[in-house]
Amino acid sequence: MMPRHGDVPSPDPPPFNITVDTASFTPGDNIAVTLQEASSTPTYFRGFLIEARDAGKPNSPAVGSFLLTDPQESQLLQCGHTQGSAVSHSSKSKKTRIQAVWEPPKNPPQRVQFLATVLREYKVFWVKMEGPVVSLHGATAAPSTPSTPAPPPTSSAPPLSEPFSSAGCGLSKSCLRDPVGCHPESDPACFFLSFVTDQQGGSVTFELSGPAEGYLAFALSLDKWMGNDDIYMCVSDGGSVTVSAAYVSGRTYPEPAIQEDLWGRAWRLADGLIQCRFQRKIILPHADGRFNLSQSYFLFLANGRSQQGFIHRHDRQPLISSNQKEITGPPEDLGGSRSPLLIKIHGVLMLTVWMWMVSTAIFIARHYKNVWPEKTLLGQKLWFQLHRTLMVLAVLLTAVAFTLPFIYRMGWSKNAGSHPYIGCTVMVLSLIQLVMGALRPAPDSPRRAIFNWMHLVTGTAGQVLAVACVFLGVSQQALLLPSPSSPAVLAAWLLWTLLAHLLLQIHSCTLRSEGTDRENILSAQSWRQQPEEQSNVKKMVFVVFLLGNTAFLAAFITTIASV
Repeated sequence: MMPRHGDVPSPDPPPFNITVDTASFTPGDNIAVTLQEASSTPTYFRGFLIEARDAGKPNSPAVGSFLLTDPQESQLLQCGHTQGSAVSHSSKSKKTRIQAVWEPPKNPPQRVQFLATVLREYKVFWVKMEGPVVSLHGATAAPSTPSTPAPPPTSSAPPLSEPFSSAGCGLSKSCLRDPVGCHPESDPACFFLSFVTDQQGGSVTFELSGPAEGYLAFALSLDKWMGNDDIYMCVSDGGSVTVSAAYVSGRTYPEPAIQEDLWGRAWRLADGLIQCRFQRKIILPHADGRFNLSQSYFLFLANGRSQQGFIHRHDRQPLISSNQKEITGPPEDLGGSRSPLLIKIHGVLMLTVWMWMVSTAIFIARHYKNVWPEKTLLGQKLWFQLHRTLMVLAVLLTAVAFTLPFIYRMGWSKNAGSHPYIGCTVMVLSLIQLVMGALRPAPDSPRRAIFNWMHLVTGTAGQVLAVACVFLGVSQQALLLPSPSSPAVLAAWLLWTLLAHLLLQIHSCTLRSEGTDRENILSAQSWRQQPEEQSNVKKMVFVVFLLGNTAFLAAFITTIASV
């Protein structure tokens, strides 16, 4: 019931309350539930979420279902496994009162409490306001409680006396580590998850460790996408750590699960590290979105910030195991990556195109037209064929790489900043260049000068934006390369390219300025030897330029493969 706004709930008392029209019920009854302003001072709310839960287990899934009384302002949601188990807003209009009708399930709990999350503005909201408790006929009624935000589930777990160890990874316990092979007992930057099965006791012991400002969490998932996952969180809160279980039914805030499923909790906070340990039964007697540990799952390991016990979106792309792992299976030392394969391919292709192919094609067109003046390939000058071939391949590979993030995200990424916008602009400019090149006028056409200027301006704009996009790309969460080394290597490559262009430009200008004097001094035969000497110099620079670009590209590809 926590909004994913990246903010914490308001610490002020909520100016709203929840009321019901009866204090008891039987299956088949309808209970009118009203959310409205609590004081005489006029106020309003824009968003809300109302659920009914077992009063004895407030972190359990929602029970019963709702009927709408105002479809213009409200809508039904599925929280957990029951359709219509929650009612929420359908518009952002200002509201002072909303009502819905709750229907008990066939086998309701003895006591049911209504909870609400209410949002007045985007950053002003209250989470899990406690409403009245209604009792099943024949059950003991409980007095209603004031509407105050309910904190996350707490834990009386004792502190750990010693840090975790990687000893036994792959032999007596399964481990997932980042970086690969790191040791949590000695490496403060080590993210570590281990689990060992007690077959006789029918349980699994989990250990989780890593540097984090607010929380560490891992999830069991049937695929490599967040959603419908079984989650376990260790949240730092006021000098202690809360160890809890939760589940997500989509890309939403985790819904707390039944906390009695975990025992043997222990934690440790030291030197910026969060460490926690707990046990869980292999097979739980209830579903509630929880997984059977005797099956195989992908493992997610994430960390992020928290405030007042509420977690924020993870700061980095989660570490995801390379393969599914049977939790109760033989011990393994697992491998994983924080970067999806499609995003890695995207990065490799884009770097290959703009660090190597495009820069080489521009280098040839700018400085080598006169180096091979008579050499042809398939009826065209050699320099032109090389330039055109590299540029056409560059556009094709850019188009392929351009589609990969959309395939991975299945849409537009809202958390990638300006990188996708600049990337779309580069893609459009690349296609314009390709079309202009195919429609270029003949060399003696009066429109050739216009084409030359448009070709130069469009190409230069595309290259400048592509370089900016590459710099932004290395810091994207989905492909977070080491910093500051990766931006430094990119800056070195850019400087290398500019110096190569500058060197050949100075070389050409020097030769032109000395040309007249040489004609007066040198004999005709010796002057004819100069172009060959100049050509050899340029060829040598070209080879060095290619080797340098290849070295920079290889360094980046190696880095991408390792993340």
